[in-house]
Amino acid sequence: MATATATATAPSRPKVRHTECFVGGKWIPAASGKTFDTLDPATEEPIAQVAEGDGEDVDAAVRAARDALESGPWSKMDARDRGRLMNKLADLIEEESEELAALETYDNGKPIRDARAADLPLTIDCLRYYAGFADKIQGETIPVRGNYFTYTRREPVGVVGQIIPWNFPMLMAAWKWGPALAAGCTVVMKPAEQTPLTCLRMARLAQKAGIPDGVINVIPGYGPTAGASIVKHPGVDKIAFTGEYKTAQIIMRDAAPTLKRLTFELGGKSPNIVFADSDLDAAVAGAHFGLYFNQGQCCCAGSRVFVESKIYDKFIQKLADINAKRKIGDPFDPETEQGPQVDKAQFDKIMHYIDLGKKEGAKCVTGGKRVGSKGYFIEPTLFTDVTDNMSIAKDEIFGPVMNVLRFKDTEDIVQRANNTFYGLAAAVWTRDVGKAHALAKAIKAGTIWINCYDVFDAAAPFGGYKMSGMGRELGYKGLEAYLETKTVTVALA
Repeated sequence: MATATATATAPSRPKVRHTECFVGGKWIPAASGKTFDTLDPATEEPIAQVAEGDGEDVDAAVRAARDALESGPWSKMDARDRGRLMNKLADLIEEESEELAALETYDNGKPIRDARAADLPLTIDCLRYYAGFADKIQGETIPVRGNYFTYTRREPVGVVGQIIPWNFPMLMAAWKWGPALAAGCTVVMKPAEQTPLTCLRMARLAQKAGIPDGVINVIPGYGPTAGASIVKHPGVDKIAFTGEYKTAQIIMRDAAPTLKRLTFELGGKSPNIVFADSDLDAAVAGAHFGLYFNQGQCCCAGSRVFVESKIYDKFIQKLADINAKRKIGDPFDPETEQGPQVDKAQFDKIMHYIDLGKKEGAKCVTGGKRVGSKGYFIEPTLFTDVTDNMSIAKDEIFGPVMNVLRFKDTEDIVQRANNTFYGLAAAVWTRDVGKAHALAKAIKAGTIWINCYDVFDAAAPFGGYKMSGMGRELGYKGLEAYLETKTVTVALA
């Protein structure tokens, strides 16, 4: 993830342009007529009323996506032209990046400096990366016995249902749209009910870029209604979901009757391991960024920080000093480093875990309290004297709560780092190259960072071991999930 830096100006609250369902290139209210409020998490005030889609809206979106896939211009378009349209979408997002960053901050609460420096550049880069793949999807010729010519074709998996979370709304849309569009699929997306606005705006830009109507459809709404309808719909060929593992379990059950293809990017309780021979200042800065970035609302957040005993106290003091200086407040202020949590439910969950940590015997060194009386702001919280069996060390909190645990040696830390049903990410801080690579091999996680944290690139696959997911996002591995392989054999005589 790009390191956030402040810019000189604070944007004004953006105008909300799109709040209806986007189906077949048209903006339409939910068939039920229902709407829901999306709230500004910094003020707890409504931003706009958004269409609350459900099964009837999903059905219309699936029909539009199927038509675009099988009989519309998308089905006949040359792959290179698909890539050109994707690049045009990236260009339009770049042209409107300031407005989109402000809209992301407004709806999500993340600091404007982060939206500008991380979310928008990574969104644009992802779309451009996959645009380059559109005309490079190739089959193979295969030598088989007999007088036959055999080759394979790589074809789009079909209509894909995509359900994204609220922590990086634009970026998660790009992670899903990029490979799907490059492969020639069509999309029915449900954005998170907490943060639907930038996804809807991106859909309008996709239409403006020339992506044919019906290729991208967006149904805002709730998981048990809109989300479940997408998962269960027999016209949807694949589901791509990012969110909690408990929701993924429901999706697996609901998708079983139609045997949909599934990919999941789920949660984590990532170990961030600091050895005594590391560059201590770099490790402290990396641990701070690896947990508190985006208000701690990252699936790969380094929430279990293991520090070698001989430097433990020094590490804690340095980290506490940084926490004390962290600026919390109005996310539209370019100097703000930490904004509010996304909503009251997330705020309450985090405060519950802070109370639980104190009750279970961990020492709260910094934070632990609400900031102000309005908005969902929580101080950057640091727990020490944490043990492996505490709830705060086992459960995904998804907030600005860091737990620091002591360890003695390499053998001790490998077993403890792997003692979780998650396996999304991990980091190792050391100057010993051999030790770093040995741990990278031993730790069961989909991404291992060495002397860095939250470094992402559209070309590098991302996903989890164990209950942190199935399949991979990004890179060519992310594209493969949207492709089917067809074998063709021709008799030559």
